[in-house]
Amino acid sequence: MRDYYIVRGGRLRREENTLYVESKDGEKKAIPVNDVQAIYALGEVDLNSKLLIFLAQHGIPLHIFNYYGYYSGTYYPRERLLSGFLLVKQVEHYLAPQRRIDIAMELVQTACDNILANLSYYQRRGKEVAQFIEAIESEKAATEKATQISELMGAEGRARERYYSSFSSILRSGFEFEGRVRNPPDNMVNCLISFGNSLMYATVLTEIYHTQLNPTVSFLHEPGERRFSLALDMSEVFKPVIVDRVIFNLINNRLIKPEHFHEELKGCYLNDHGRRVFLKEYDDKLRTTIRHKGLNRNVSYQRLIRIECYKLVRHLLGEARYKGFRQT
Repeated sequence: MRDYYIVRGGRLRREENTLYVESKDGEKKAIPVNDVQAIYALGEVDLNSKLLIFLAQHGIPLHIFNYYGYYSGTYYPRERLLSGFLLVKQVEHYLAPQRRIDIAMELVQTACDNILANLSYYQRRGKEVAQFIEAIESEKAATEKATQISELMGAEGRARERYYSSFSSILRSGFEFEGRVRNPPDNMVNCLISFGNSLMYATVLTEIYHTQLNPTVSFLHEPGERRFSLALDMSEVFKPVIVDRVIFNLINNRLIKPEHFHEELKGCYLNDHGRRVFLKEYDDKLRTTIRHKGLNRNVSYQRLIRIECYKLVRHLLGEARYKGFRQT
């Protein structure tokens, strides 16, 4: 099964047991429903309740992105893998301070290790990133003494700030980067980070949907209204592994260029061509397989996300302590 990305505007509809995308110029493309894991609507897409019912019957989340290419919301079908027992355990771990800290600390330390793996890769290739590695290792060490979620969030934020400061040493000339700016992103690199992180959030949410986890009960990020905060938690593990490596490859191998961006309302955004370039690289990364030592077989990066969710389930049930995925 795979994800489908709709970049061009048009209409998404159902005919019998098949999905069709009709572009505004009349082009019609069939999407085999049995092959669909999730749909990402990045263009202006018309749909109706008949389609939504069909997606719900097949357990297919529909992720909606706005005009600028950033995540707006998800049509989240009724959950089919409900477990009241697991929900109780999930809430218990959130309400017990030490249990919550244990999970949140592992999430932050895993994210730091994956960031350090990226930096070590470029250090071996002659990039001057030693000072950033030292700073991030220091922040990771500080998490060992954390007794509050706010302390972990602070350490994670400072580590990521130092990490972003290293991008100017990693990225090729023409993509200078001074720091993280959101809402709106002010340059090409911030644009790519925001777009990639939006995709990562939606991808993780899709994988959570296919488990018995409740996506609104989280441990590092505070649960709140109008967001699936557990997807934010799990995204921290995989943003360095997937999103950042995609960005580095796109820029340094000259796959993404200044002509793939446009400026509007004091912000910098990908144009349609730029989104297609990014989505292809992102989807290729998700489909790339690596050897999983525990399973003794090759698994895709997308499957690793679901495996990560199952590992959290086992932790909540007291079967095995959660240990985050660390890239080598």
